[in-house]
Amino acid sequence: MALSADTLALPLKKASDIDILKPLKNLILSRYQTAEQESYVGAVNELVKLRLSAVCRTLDYHESSLETLYRYYDQIVALESKIPAAEIQIPFKWKDAFDRGSIFGGRISLTVASLSYEKVCVLYNIAALQSQVAAAQNYDSDEALKLAAKLFQSAAGILTHLKGIVHSSVQQEPTPDLQPDTLAALADLCVAQAQEVIAIKAIKDRMKDAVVAKLCSQCEEMFGDALKHLQKETLKTLWDRDWLSNVAGKQAGYHALAEYHQSRVCNSNKTVGEEIARLRHAIELFKAAQIRSGVSSLFEDHLSRAQRSLDEAVKDNDFIYHERIPDIKTLGGIGKAPVAKPTPMPEKFSSSFTDLFETLVPVGVQQALVSYDTRKQEIVTAEISKLRESTQLLNSILASLNLPAAIEDVGGEKVPQSVRDKSAAVVEAGGCEALNKMITELPDLLTRNRELLEECERMLNEESESDNQLRAQFKERWTRTPSDKLTGTFQTNAQKYRKVIETAVSADSTIRVKYDSHKEGMELLSAGPENLASALPTAGASTNGSNPAVQKLRELMEDVETLKAERDAIECELKSATVDMKDVFLNALAQDGTINETAISTESLGRVFGPLQKQ
Repeated sequence: MALSADTLALPLKKASDIDILKPLKNLILSRYQTAEQESYVGAVNELVKLRLSAVCRTLDYHESSLETLYRYYDQIVALESKIPAAEIQIPFKWKDAFDRGSIFGGRISLTVASLSYEKVCVLYNIAALQSQVAAAQNYDSDEALKLAAKLFQSAAGILTHLKGIVHSSVQQEPTPDLQPDTLAALADLCVAQAQEVIAIKAIKDRMKDAVVAKLCSQCEEMFGDALKHLQKETLKTLWDRDWLSNVAGKQAGYHALAEYHQSRVCNSNKTVGEEIARLRHAIELFKAAQIRSGVSSLFEDHLSRAQRSLDEAVKDNDFIYHERIPDIKTLGGIGKAPVAKPTPMPEKFSSSFTDLFETLVPVGVQQALVSYDTRKQEIVTAEISKLRESTQLLNSILASLNLPAAIEDVGGEKVPQSVRDKSAAVVEAGGCEALNKMITELPDLLTRNRELLEECERMLNEESESDNQLRAQFKERWTRTPSDKLTGTFQTNAQKYRKVIETAVSADSTIRVKYDSHKEGMELLSAGPENLASALPTAGASTNGSNPAVQKLRELMEDVETLKAERDAIECELKSATVDMKDVFLNALAQDGTINETAISTESLGRVFGPLQKQ
């Protein structure tokens, strides 16, 4: 009983060949360290090849083609958990699977810049290809029957799963093939065909008639549910013209098979009257199946068998049993055996899947690392601020007492060391000559930056105007993602840089005023330590290096320098204190399935910074 020619298979969605290499490569180059970039760029190249094989080429009705789709889907799922979806702005375009186009060549399609949309479309194609591989099996083989039943049930499970997630994943109106009602109808069809394959195998294995009758009765019910969904007004136009007749014929045919095998049970029990009633009803249903399907050969073998069995039963009843033939409506219903069910979605489809981006950390870990760095930076900033405020207060008190300058040159014959150090630092930085050069270059740099920014804004505005014109011209046929959504980040950055330039212009004016007011002192320092002595006043004759007060002040200033050095050392330790939290968060995610970032970060930061804070 080979029914493969009558089994329906879902059509595949077709994807556009788009550039995913450049956006993913740019994302990785901007987010990851130089040492990691080369391996990730290689992984992106492999992903591009995998996508081409999975969605841009014609797939054979074979398990090897399924494995290609499985690997690509598993890779998308793995990548989605590691790179924030909002950062992958790739416009994935997919055509509707059931749209046959028009004489003008138009096809219904949808473009969404979301990895979740790509995942949904690939998942649909997995279900579709599973149904195609199942339908292509030779039903004379036991292994082929088992594989077909498995694939139809898996396809039903995928379609049922998609029905629940499609709107949240696409976040706009999907194409007709991905509407929840469509997916529900297709899931019912696949599970009915899985039950059909199971019934075929039971008949082939010569299982008990009572069991076969229940399996076929369940087929009749499942095909009835599928037909009810397929006949919805909003869906009828999607299917090929023979789909509805095929399913209607199957519904009647499996009802007939259920009655036929139940009649065999009656034959064993010698209830000839019921046997005849069921055989007559079965023959009527077999003929109805042929009429509904438009296929005169459908169930032809079983129809002939039922007719022969009826002739024999009538003959035996006329000559031997003389039982009354009951009305079929008065007979008890045939039980049902729902063996086929939608298979739950597996965690991974491919048994040989290897994550190309295995070393990329999951999004949850990335977010935890960002939060940890924020908490750490808050602590470091607060502690350094305390240290610097204390040092600034100390310096202001010393300045009010003219220390340490008052005790540096007690003889009035040489330049104080603090002044020599400052002069050397100014000379090393280029002195006034370097400052004058930078101030002179500022107007040209400002002009160049403004020109670059204005050119970027002009290009963004042109692109937006072009998109608006095309949208107005083609209306609903212009399905590209609106320009303001695609370029929103660039527009925001342009405004930010405009404010940066305005702030810089204001700061330039302030710096110019300060430079002019301190220019004379800067020029003296720029002349070098050896030229400073003549410009400094001499100390009074009363100053004496052996004065006890001077000695005490020097001791106190040494304590001050020691205190400043300790504070500088603590500041360096605060800035350099690092902990690799990636493994800590990864372990927490692996053990608990979630990350309690607050508790983990607080404990780690307390352990690292607690001693420094006390110090």
